[in-house]
Amino acid sequence: MKAEIITIGDEILIGQIVDTNSAWMAEQLNLAGVEVYQITSVHDRREHILTALKEAGERADLVLVTGGLGPTKDDITKTCLCEFFDTRLVFHEPTLNHITEKYKNRGVDMNKLNRGQAMLPESCTVLFNAEGSAPGMWFERDGTIYVSMPGVPFEMKWIMTHEVLPRLVGHGMLDVIIHKTVLTQGVPESMLAIRIEDWENALPPYIKLAYLPGPMAVRLRLTATGSDAAVLQAEIDRQVEMLKKLLPNDIYGYGQETMAEVTGKLLMEKNARLAVAESCTGGHISHMLTLVPGASRWYTGGITAYDNNVKTSVLGVLPETLEQYGAVSEQTAIEMAQGVRRLLNADFAVATTGIAGPDGGTEDKPVGTVWIAVASRTKFIAQKYVFGSNRERNILRSSQTALQMLRKLLVAGEK
Repeated sequence: MKAEIITIGDEILIGQIVDTNSAWMAEQLNLAGVEVYQITSVHDRREHILTALKEAGERADLVLVTGGLGPTKDDITKTCLCEFFDTRLVFHEPTLNHITEKYKNRGVDMNKLNRGQAMLPESCTVLFNAEGSAPGMWFERDGTIYVSMPGVPFEMKWIMTHEVLPRLVGHGMLDVIIHKTVLTQGVPESMLAIRIEDWENALPPYIKLAYLPGPMAVRLRLTATGSDAAVLQAEIDRQVEMLKKLLPNDIYGYGQETMAEVTGKLLMEKNARLAVAESCTGGHISHMLTLVPGASRWYTGGITAYDNNVKTSVLGVLPETLEQYGAVSEQTAIEMAQGVRRLLNADFAVATTGIAGPDGGTEDKPVGTVWIAVASRTKFIAQKYVFGSNRERNILRSSQTALQMLRKLLVAGEK
């Protein structure tokens, strides 16, 4: 199955916004076994939109269009679709009812522009949009499916997930596809590939493996394609069990799980609480932890000790430790972790201190040098890492690595 994507909007072509819609849709289609042959961005101009629709329909089985469905005069996608499909705009009462209820809940009065969004092409199948006021529209002509959706990313994603992809499956245009994403941390992509090479080579032909590296994790995505969902799921599960034996300490979760979520679950299982002391990560670990709903059950709090005076006066790092070893050192990291654990009466603590960059490094401690310490009531460990020169990536990697160190300690049964 061949697909093309058309994004409509002057704001894309002048660089005012980045077209993230196309990247997301292309990824979802690829996961579903649909090949994207072309992505086109066009102006909010009738002739450009009509030409793009015509040319895409001549090449593709599926054409996805986003943008130009708002209530203002520059949103002309609906009228262009009417012209292209030789139809007219008609009133769609369910859409008006949805819009009315949505605005009522927000305490906003309806106006004629909002009501205009309930005028839809007569020949389309209306796709419900739970996240916004502009519905999606599904057309079929000469064997090609055309789908028009809002340009607002979270609205488009809802319609794609809940309306478009299920309908494609219902049309028999997509095979059954089972995905499983395994999350690893701490092993570079190339080393990971070597460690699992034999396993990867032995995968059945209907299961594909993709490496998805990032600063927070290397994701391993298994995709099984076929006709029997139960058979595919069973084989995916069997392969993941084999993978767990090859990477017993490096897999931390699956799917959309975060390291913070996984760590929080382990802390709850132990009825334990965590405190954090951060220097080079500047509070990012605390940010990751507090993104998890219910984090207050296991997260006590954190201290951002960026200045050395905070390290000594609040966390209790000895002045002679800083003088002899420096702020970026094993000794300082350990004293920071022990200090915040005592200060906040926690069961576990993590601490980070390093040189995030882009400057501040020395020959002995180059930019990217980070010391991370983890402490419990009975034990502490510390590890030195040297990341890269990019400040943001250093902060992300340090934060993720700190939680990974804690996770391993918790899995090992430390108290």
